[in-house]
Formats: sequence, C-alpha cells, structure tokens
Amino acid sequence: MAILILEVSQMNITTLIENKSGGKEELNTEHGLSMYIEIDGKNILFDTGQSGKFIDNAKKLNIDLKDLDYAILSHGHYDHSGGFVRLIQEINPKIKLYVGKGFFHEKYNLHQEDYEYVGNDFDEDFLRSNHIPVEYIQENSMNITENLIAFTNFHRNEEFENSNQNMFIKEKNKYKKDLFLDEISLGIPSKEGFVLLVGCSHVGIVNILDTVIQRTNKNIHTFLGGTHLVTEEEEKINRVIQYIQEKDIQVVGACHCTGKNGETMLREQLGEKFKNNRTGNLFTIENI
Repeated sequence: MAILILEVSQMNITTLIENKSGGKEELNTEHGLSMYIEIDGKNILFDTGQSGKFIDNAKKLNIDLKDLDYAILSHGHYDHSGGFVRLIQEINPKIKLYVGKGFFHEKYNLHQEDYEYVGNDFDEDFLRSNHIPVEYIQENSMNITENLIAFTNFHRNEEFENSNQNMFIKEKNKYKKDLFLDEISLGIPSKEGFVLLVGCSHVGIVNILDTVIQRTNKNIHTFLGGTHLVTEEEEKINRVIQYIQEKDIQVVGACHCTGKNGETMLREQLGEKFKNNRTGNLFTIENI
C-alpha cells in the first residue's frame, strides 16, 4: 500500500505513563509505556503500560479516554499491553485495535534456565467477546489517519543491534527466538521531517529509524519512546548516538527501556537535543 504523506500543522503527544515522573508526583509511574496522541481530529492510544495505572493518570491530566478512536499496541509484551483489559472493562471506549502480525504469540524471557512469560494477558477471544474490531498490520506501512502512519517489517541491516538474545516465543511446546515481527512504530510527517514514536525498539532503534528514512525518503526530526538500550554495552550505545548525530535528528525523547546508562550517555553527547520524556510530559508540535 502506498504511503499517504501530508503536512500536519499540530499534534499533541502526552506520555501517560513511563518509568519515572516528569515532576508531577501525583501521577503513577511503572516499568511500562503509554502515550496519548491527538492528531487529525482523532484521539489515539499508543500502548497501555503494564497495569492500567495510565487510566488514573489520564483522569488527573483531564484526558477523557472514552473519546478514544483507536488503540495501537507496539508489540505483545506485558509492559506495553498490560493495561488494555482494564481500559476495556472500566472505560469501555468504542475503539478499533491495531496490532502487528504475531502479536498474540506466547512470549517468554529466559532467565538462566527458566522461561518467564512476558506476553499479553488477553487473547483474541477477549476481543471478540467485547466486540472490539482488530486489524493486523502486515504491510510495511499504512495510514491510520491522514497523517499518522504505522510502520512494521523493519529491516535488520545493522548487525550490531542483534539484541533480544534471551527473548523467545513458544510454539507447539518449543521455544524459538523472538524476531519481533509484530513490532510497530508510528510516524507523523512534518515540514522538517518525521516525528517517530517507538515502543521498545526490540528490532533495533537504528534499524527502525533507518527503515523509515529509506521508505519515506524523509529525515527524522524527532523520536520519542523506548530504545531498549538498558542492557547494552557502551560501545553499542555510542554507535546508536553516532547514527543519531549523522542523521541530524533534532529531538530525542528516549525513555522507558533506554536505561540509566543509555539516558546519561544520550544526554551528555546530544546536549539540548535530548529531552526527558517522563510521565505526564506533553509534546506539542506546531507547523514544523
């Protein structure tokens, strides 16, 4: 499907929950991520954290989740999809759900010799019983709204981003490496380049950024979300920072699974281009 690229005059992105507070101590924090997007007259939820506490935060931020149009889950891990059941049972928004192919695979993390389940706490039967329409994004790129584009099927050109060595899916009682074919990122085109939202970047943040640049022939102006640098060596983090500098990305709101060391290195080397993306933060982008 061809990508429809327009120019967006304004959008609001609110981080409803993240690992740390953005200064509003009354808001909940947790190891998870959820962002609320207002664009093209639509209200869109990108991920739901791990517990549903993002709902309480939304109320305190005067965001009415009953007005949601779409929910998009970046991948099938508990810290990104764990609040979905509470959203449906408590708020009951009339939404359409978008997920990637393979979202409902049984996902595990290997700790020493034990496989720990880290997947979703709901299945397709839950969606059917609650009359929630779902669309599986399988094409490389597709428009959700006029200006919001979902990307998946990322290339894996950068071998140094060979992460996720301990992450598996279970099929027919056998474990095999999770390639995260279900991972989705969201892009919004603007005059100066794309604003990109990422969930955990399990396929590699450089692979994601580079895929979007190649597919759209536009640069990245801003990216917000998890970069999965939390367990990485400094050498890899430096290579990611080098890529960001080479591509002249202007705003880097890395958070969640970026990790303390990753955030410190990004801040020290990128200076003012690094922005703390914390619980309760609002990014308003106008006429860029």
